[in-house]
Amino acid sequence: MVLVAADVMGAPCWLSLATRDRPAAERFYGAVLGWTFRQGRFGRAFSVAEVDGVPVAGIGAVAAEFAVPVAWTPYFAVDDADEVVTRVRERGGTLAVGPVSYPPGGRAALAADPHGAAFGVWDGDVLAEWSVSLPRSPAWLELLTVDAFDAAIFYGEAMGWGQEATNGCCDVSYEDDQVVVRRHGEPVARLNSGPVEEGAPKPQLRPRWLVHFRVPNLERAVALALENGGGTVTGAEWGGGQQAALRDPDGGLFTLDQSSDAPALGARHSLSG
Repeated sequence: MVLVAADVMGAPCWLSLATRDRPAAERFYGAVLGWTFRQGRFGRAFSVAEVDGVPVAGIGAVAAEFAVPVAWTPYFAVDDADEVVTRVRERGGTLAVGPVSYPPGGRAALAADPHGAAFGVWDGDVLAEWSVSLPRSPAWLELLTVDAFDAAIFYGEAMGWGQEATNGCCDVSYEDDQVVVRRHGEPVARLNSGPVEEGAPKPQLRPRWLVHFRVPNLERAVALALENGGGTVTGAEWGGGQQAALRDPDGGLFTLDQSSDAPALGARHSLSG
């Protein structure tokens, strides 16, 4: 159930949605992505989304409580939350919450990089069934930032990317005008410069981590999102082709990717028509 290998340190290990209305979020993502939900171990405000019993993401009604934006946030595995938070601060990042202890022995912190993109760190056991790029997990994570090279230096030093001496997880390379972070050769994150700016009036134009989910029928999935109170993100630079950028009814941004590798869903939430 858990994985504590050294080479996971620094890799994305979980995905969480901070929202104001958890039941409404469950209804929306259940309809659009076919997820089912069970109560999480962190209390009634938290639930875990699953596909065929496999954990996919967490949803917490904590946006108002912790005064954080409604948003999807990736968490990265670390071996010492206090040490990583110190490195984040030393390199121009900010701390929003934590490190906070959670049962049965993990610690988490919510931070932001120097350009304002929010991310979390988790110090504790991680799920062996969860990894970016698996069919039932996020397809990929994308950082939209002002300068991808600066961001790669910040996260690399904070998380130990590309540093063998830290027993970190990940290699970093420059491919097709973006920084690609790989674990065991598989891409787990991409860092892109633009189209964002700090302090932009629209949330989708600010630096942020964006999560991509696979769906077998993009047109049908977008229609379901609109039918259930979601909206599309407009602009030539957002979505198009085999992708669609959306917001849930509470404002959380995410992207859907057309993919034949998307998990088959049950009849209740089928996206194939």
